[in-house]
Amino acid sequence: MEHATADILDSIIKLLVLSVGAVAAFRLFKLPPILGYLLVGAITGEYALNLIEHNGYIELMGEVGVVFLLFAIGLEFSIKQLIDMKTTVLGLGGLQVIITTLAIAGLLYHLDLSWQGAVIAGGAAAMSSTAIVIKQLTEQNEMRTRHGRMALGILLFQDIAVVPFLVMIPLLSGDTQTEQNPEFWLDFAKGAGTFLLMLLIGHFSLRRIFHLVAKSNSMELFNITVLLIALTAAWVTESVGLSLALGAFLAGMMLSETEYKHQIEAEIRPFRDILMGIFFITVGTRLNIAVLPDIWFDVLRLVIVLVVGKTLIIAALTRFFAADNAVSMRTGLVLAQGGEFGFALLTLALSDGLLNAEESQAILTAIVISMVIAPFLIKFSDKLSQLFFRDTSIKERYQKAHRFSITVKEVEDHVILCGYGRIGQNLGRFLREQGIQYLALDVDAKIIKKAWEAGDKIYYGDATHAEILVAAGLYRARLVVVATGESEVAKIITETVRKKHADIPILVRTPDDKHMESLLSLGASTVIPETLEATMTVAQRVLEALDVPSEEVSQVIDRVRMDGYSSLKNYFHGEKNNVRLGDHDSHELHTIILREEDYAADKKINDLYLARFSAIIVSLRRGRFQGDNPAATTMLKRGDALVIKAPVDKHLEIEQYLRNYKRGGNSLGLTVM
Repeated sequence: MEHATADILDSIIKLLVLSVGAVAAFRLFKLPPILGYLLVGAITGEYALNLIEHNGYIELMGEVGVVFLLFAIGLEFSIKQLIDMKTTVLGLGGLQVIITTLAIAGLLYHLDLSWQGAVIAGGAAAMSSTAIVIKQLTEQNEMRTRHGRMALGILLFQDIAVVPFLVMIPLLSGDTQTEQNPEFWLDFAKGAGTFLLMLLIGHFSLRRIFHLVAKSNSMELFNITVLLIALTAAWVTESVGLSLALGAFLAGMMLSETEYKHQIEAEIRPFRDILMGIFFITVGTRLNIAVLPDIWFDVLRLVIVLVVGKTLIIAALTRFFAADNAVSMRTGLVLAQGGEFGFALLTLALSDGLLNAEESQAILTAIVISMVIAPFLIKFSDKLSQLFFRDTSIKERYQKAHRFSITVKEVEDHVILCGYGRIGQNLGRFLREQGIQYLALDVDAKIIKKAWEAGDKIYYGDATHAEILVAAGLYRARLVVVATGESEVAKIITETVRKKHADIPILVRTPDDKHMESLLSLGASTVIPETLEATMTVAQRVLEALDVPSEEVSQVIDRVRMDGYSSLKNYFHGEKNNVRLGDHDSHELHTIILREEDYAADKKINDLYLARFSAIIVSLRRGRFQGDNPAATTMLKRGDALVIKAPVDKHLEIEQYLRNYKRGGNSLGLTVM
């Protein structure tokens, strides 16, 4: 027993060491961490270095990782969201999964796979990588674009479609000739009955259970309850011949309707991420790198079929659903890879005997390669779509802009609102009350439909495109307000507006002050950081409540605004701010109290040359007296409390310098300027 435990621990430590290195390397090159886990599995598996003890424990941990992944997907699954996006999700997503599954299953069946294995392999190929797509689109600020929303709708259906595949795998693994084996239908009915029973029990009991748990005010009890429900649900479905992951999905879906959804999601994330990493490692162990020279042609054909085939199928379907050629092609390129659920389905199919090791090698390898090239396809999807549809893409874009400009040609001396969320809508109400004309642009179809029916002057249009802004009357407008909550999108809009109109005032709303300087440099006339303005409002109300004269309050508020909020940007961060070491753009306050033996004692501030650390002293306290922005000629004394603003990763180095420089010589390798 002790020997077995030592072997398991030894395997886990090896995997963790290699995973840290691989994931760090892949993140350095901006590649998905999933590929790092797969590489670790391929290297340590039985087909390569054989560093892992194959006793089933590691595989079990990987299966539990899939359980938590499906549990998390269930938490994100919303009936309301499905109804709102029913055309894209059920129509476009449903057709994509069915057609792709049948097409690839037919090809694999033609290559002598059993029809059961071909169906599951086709379903695995129909899935795309939610992790890669969402991450890459978010980094490119394309989640709210038309192709981004189309891709999201298809991904949502793919997540749902995993469930019937999970049901099918154990049923297909036996003798499924239904006319000769009536037990197939008995098993199917048992699975359907279990599905409905769990839905009923979850609907009427889970909320009450968590109400009782929440009353205890014990986070430990809360976490244990989450784990118990997820694993129990998985055990129930597995015990009736279905998969572990199906039960976890049902439990997550039931909990998504409760007010505890977000807290549960936050608590399971560490378990899910770590165990999913182990799952991908176990998938990687099944990759036999040694046989690649023998199957490379089959792998190449499958990669071409997977990437090109999915791109064309999705592009054709998206075009049918009224998207233009460029958007259709971009949607296809975004979803042209295999995904995490594909690995899960193939792994289950392999363990249930629907596929053998030889058959799975080429398919697994093809999916891995498709995921490697996916970030590049997504990144350059715009250029690739224009390469194929350049003329039609430009023509369609300018035709839309022209039709839009005709619609609003009589609007002038107006305000253009870029983004019509909560802030944009409230601004619109204020402008209407003052009799000022405005025109709002947004790409959220739901907002546009409701606001248009209510009589708001809102139009569908991507404000990052110059032709849309010009069509909205940019040259006739008084002011442009960028009200989107996405800072990167705000930068693009600001730069686009300024390039087209050098003189129009641009007012930009931003959640915080991180992007103030860059927005101003791109041409924004005024940048309003919400967090700092909230501080200003609270300060104004406090001063008024303390009977400070209104004129003096106004002077204080105006002075802070005129100074670019600089006095409000300096504050002490707590642990919840989660600022990462090595983030050179993140400056925080740090307090150092000088001792008698410190190097900085009896030195003038300008003799310390703190600029080399990108640091400044923003405040100095001496006894009962405290002053902001002390003069450079101020002589520092023992007991002085220096409040220094500097990059987070320089705090320790600065403190060592101020204390130890004279005793250690130039031990830190610093040069006195």
